[in-house]
Amino acid sequence: MNVTKTKIDGVVILEPQVFGDHRGFFMESWSKRTMEAAGLYYDFVQDNHSSSTVKGTLRGIHFQKGEWCQAKLVRCTRGAVLDVAVDLRKDSPTYTQWVGVELSEDNKKQLLIPRGFGHGFVTLTDHVEFMYKADNYYAPQADGGIRWNDPEIAVAWGVSHPILSEKDTKNPYFNDVKDTLGF
Repeated sequence: MNVTKTKIDGVVILEPQVFGDHRGFFMESWSKRTMEAAGLYYDFVQDNHSSSTVKGTLRGIHFQKGEWCQAKLVRCTRGAVLDVAVDLRKDSPTYTQWVGVELSEDNKKQLLIPRGFGHGFVTLTDHVEFMYKADNYYAPQADGGIRWNDPEIAVAWGVSHPILSEKDTKNPYFNDVKDTLGF
């Protein structure tokens, strides 16, 4: 597994070794032993799977607050997405900065996002399947979000009129929630 650091400390791109032939491919998508050898120590407790049918669907920016925050290992198993991690750690030198990585069924890249980050993605194709591991269980009482087009964060999503859930259209601006995150 190739581990590539990004401009934000702790956010890394994982590229598994893929063995392909005329039948398809095989890859090891997660190995605790391999990750620990790279200095990455995570105990994932929950897997999640989402499906988006239309290109331009945007999910995020989501996070869980306080003691319920989650680290995530994300990947796209069908289609392609622009995946985004936003640093919400108040004492971080990269506070409010973001990293975007294209994840796809073809490149098989994964993004490892530590606790204290907001997360979102926009679909670059129709019919996207997106999977991720989390190191903490979902806690509805800790659910939070930031508006996808927040000017303080200024993510370059590549879409001006994304398809959003009702919940995501009502997410607050960063300045309205920054003091309540608990990171």
